[in-house]
Amino acid sequence: MSREILLLADALAREKNVAPEVVFGALESALAHATKKRFTEDAEVRVHIDPKTGEYQAFRCWEVLPDEAGLEHPDRQYLLFEAREIDPDIQVGQRIEEPIEAVDFGRIGAQAAKQVILQKIRDAEREQVLNDFLARNEVLVTGTIKRMERGSAVIESGRIEGRLEKDQMIPKENLRVGDRVRAYLLRAERGGRGPQLMLSRTAPQFIIELFRLEVPEVEEGIVEIKAAARDPGMRAKIAVKSNDPRVDPQGTCIGVRGTRVTAVTNELNGERVDIVLWSPDPAQFVINALSPAEVTSIVVDEDKHAMDVVVAPEQVEVAIGRYGQNVRLASELTGWTINILSVEEAEQKHQQEASGLLEMFMSKLDVDQDVAEVLVEEGFTSLEEVAYVPLAEMLEIDAFDEDTVNELRARARDALLTDAIVREEAVESAAADLMSVDGMDEDTAAQLTAKGVHNAEELADLAVDELVELIGMDEERAKALIMTARAPMLARE
Repeated sequence: MSREILLLADALAREKNVAPEVVFGALESALAHATKKRFTEDAEVRVHIDPKTGEYQAFRCWEVLPDEAGLEHPDRQYLLFEAREIDPDIQVGQRIEEPIEAVDFGRIGAQAAKQVILQKIRDAEREQVLNDFLARNEVLVTGTIKRMERGSAVIESGRIEGRLEKDQMIPKENLRVGDRVRAYLLRAERGGRGPQLMLSRTAPQFIIELFRLEVPEVEEGIVEIKAAARDPGMRAKIAVKSNDPRVDPQGTCIGVRGTRVTAVTNELNGERVDIVLWSPDPAQFVINALSPAEVTSIVVDEDKHAMDVVVAPEQVEVAIGRYGQNVRLASELTGWTINILSVEEAEQKHQQEASGLLEMFMSKLDVDQDVAEVLVEEGFTSLEEVAYVPLAEMLEIDAFDEDTVNELRARARDALLTDAIVREEAVESAAADLMSVDGMDEDTAAQLTAKGVHNAEELADLAVDELVELIGMDEERAKALIMTARAPMLARE
């Protein structure tokens, strides 16, 4: 019988072009499955075949769990103290194996064994095909729609299958069985139905790869696509940069009479593509990305990672675009939050900000409006600037003499110190309130107040996942703290 196993393994390995180890694994699985049927309980069985002799042995297996864990499957698990009665050196996570009589190979039924073996081999073949495909580092997949399943398309590409989910299809495109389709590889999945490629026609990377296909200069690295943003099927923007000063990146991607960009547009079901010149200067990049709108001026807020873009009244609609499409895509492309303002709106906003700064300087520095106006006109926007800008710079202000400058700097520092003390007292008060929650410690209370959670009520309003994300707390502890904070409110109800 052992010779029969070796002959069968050798024949299947040659026929299916898979490693002998795969065949032996399939045979072991078939024998283990047949042997397990001898038991009425939920036993775990392992079979080992000697690849040299063909002899095989069967074992019943038990997994070793910690004593405090409890047994979910008593027929195939031991607690540690039970396992050590059998093997004193056994550790948690190891297995206890007991030799049992294996089923005779001839008795398991040749057909049943063959089905198990062939299925294992088919799985191994599909896995090998997937690994070969991934090794080529291809991200564009071209294939034929084999079938439609609940709106999703199953695409056959050579010997491998890809799946294009409905939400990854370009809206309004009508795909049918038999159509040739090109898509971007999002990821590879290994599920119950075998390995499968998950595809997308809406991903921004898809348009980048299409241009790489149509524009040799992109493939060669002469022209670089720095970013892409899409409203699938409607409009897209790509940012391009030339690594050769003699090459125009926009013209190169457009092609003679628009042939290159038209080829991409046709593949994307008519999606209009704006080709934007990339710039290392964020403000210039935003101006380019908002094309065809003409920008009058731009104000950059580094702290909020946002820009106020001012345009002429007749350009507001162009800058925003239909349903906000132009500004949304420009924001996605550049990574900056973009606020479109008309000249009038920008002036109103500037006046409001200036008014707020005037009131702040007058209140915090105890100065009259004239002094505050000078500070605003000179570009000061905070107490920190007044307190710590180099003395020489402030002395350049014609309206201030040296005594005035020194007095303003001293008042600004005093105001900052007062604000810091007030904040510290507020934090201490908040921490004291949070410490009233059972299970709270000083470190956690300090972290919560720093994140804006000032009392037990605000803690009770948080969801468990919010608290976990806020300060990186263990989920179980987060749940316990929130439930404790909610207890008084629940009792009142």
